[in-house]
Amino acid sequence: MTLPNERLRALKCGKQFLYDLLNPKSTPRVPKEVRQRALWVLRHYPDDYHIDIISERLPEWFNDNPFPGLVNIQEKTVD
Repeated sequence: MTLPNERLRALKCGKQFLYDLLNPKSTPRVPKEVRQRALWVLRHYPDDYHIDIISERLPEWFNDNPFPGLVNIQEKTVD
């Protein structure tokens, strides 16, 4: 089962992986066709701003908090 925070991390790590594929110093001996495909995918990949919006609007699917249902005691105030 994939948790929302794992799904969000996969989006962010996938983006970094594609950037690494474009960099010959990070990934030597990658064929030109693979680098061109990574560039094509990145052209349409959501940027960090859009990934954050997705996370805010769909917290049950993409969330930084591994336990979104739990309340942080430090954030609660007692009246």
